[in-house]
Amino acid sequence: MNWLLVIIGAAVGAPLRYLTDRAVQSRHDTVFPWGTFTVNVSGCLVLGLLTGAVAAGAASSHFQLLVGTGLCGALTTYSTFSYETLRLAEGGARFYAAANAVASVVAGLGAAFAGVALAEALWS
Repeated sequence: MNWLLVIIGAAVGAPLRYLTDRAVQSRHDTVFPWGTFTVNVSGCLVLGLLTGAVAAGAASSHFQLLVGTGLCGALTTYSTFSYETLRLAEGGARFYAAANAVASVVAGLGAAFAGVALAEALWS
């Protein structure tokens, strides 16, 4: 049963990542990978909210598998973030590469903390 929940979540998360990435990136005329940045930060927010909900007893471990492992696991992408950052640096856009690395970590952690805080406000 657990593996089925992960598969279902991933089946939603992977196309959502692709569609979000394309939609966001098409609106920006820059080499900065806004699409990947958006899905990664959004995934951090959802995962923080989910973690807080599970800690408060407002979400089950099955829901955590579906949304956390499945959906967020397929929605977010460390490998694409790494590849795009490397591609920027190798292409001479070192400022964008550094900005992507720093902003992704700071915004991702901030979103995760915000999600946990929101969950605590909602369910504590």
